[in-house]
Amino acid sequence: MHELTALEQQIVAALQVDPRGSWRKIAAVLREPERTVARRGSELLESGVVGVVGIRPRPAPVLVEMRCTPGTARVAAIALAQRPDTSFVYTTTGTGDCLAEIVIDRQRLDSVLADELPGIAGLKHVVTHPVLRYFKTLRAWQPGAISEEQRAVLQPAPPVDAAVFGEHPALSKLDEQIVDALCEDGRMSFEAIARRVGVSEATVRRRTEWLLETNCVHLRAVVEPAALGLPVEALLWIKTAPAKTEALGQRLAQLPQTRYVAAIAGDYQILADVTVANTRALYDFTSSSSWTGDVSELSISLLLDARKRGGRLKPAGA
Repeated sequence: MHELTALEQQIVAALQVDPRGSWRKIAAVLREPERTVARRGSELLESGVVGVVGIRPRPAPVLVEMRCTPGTARVAAIALAQRPDTSFVYTTTGTGDCLAEIVIDRQRLDSVLADELPGIAGLKHVVTHPVLRYFKTLRAWQPGAISEEQRAVLQPAPPVDAAVFGEHPALSKLDEQIVDALCEDGRMSFEAIARRVGVSEATVRRRTEWLLETNCVHLRAVVEPAALGLPVEALLWIKTAPAKTEALGQRLAQLPQTRYVAAIAGDYQILADVTVANTRALYDFTSSSSWTGDVSELSISLLLDARKRGGRLKPAGA
């Protein structure tokens, strides 16, 4: 994948902080001409290099690790990616061929795991890991293309990355329609949403702000790490003492190399998604970092292909 220029990486970083930020605001923060930022930013969005999408949090997220018959892992990944309830779908090295996060309501969990997933072609074995707590999700991953001061200007009060996807307020039909629009295009203008749902722009603005403030929908800018000069991605399956899980998860979440950190049920206590520049950097991160002192066992799976990230299907031709 072609690596983005320094300015393009800054634009992507700004969108990661403020997914709906105007080009004028982003240009002012980056101290670049508005016309240049608008043109380059629009090109990135239109080409699919970066996408701003919404995702609906649900109270029962679960990681599904699948082992497939030879030659069927890609087919299984595509089938999982087509499901609207998957937030990410990866094919990986290691004991499992495919890993997906499914975000659903608790009452649907049994039917999904017992009836729907077994019907996927090529499926040989499934291991499920319910997510107990998030330490970091994709919307908190912000590589260092911009400064802390610039981040503060773009988003003076960063959204709280919910540790647990709890129950949410009941949504009206209008709210559901707005959420659908934001999941399709997180930067869809208030005017365009208003035309789509048939109410005033002021009403859409007010309801959208409420939906975001109450975590009924999360917005995130999704980009392939390789485009930011981080082509090596790995999933770290971590065992640690129960009393150390919270502190270790918090420590991992603060590291710029981690994109996603969650406490999970099963044989491992923590899953972390890490992106680095090369395999030497991965070796250093997993062997000599301060956080490894609390790890009793570590298993590393390399990510081969991301069929879906942040609720966004892999762009055609990517």
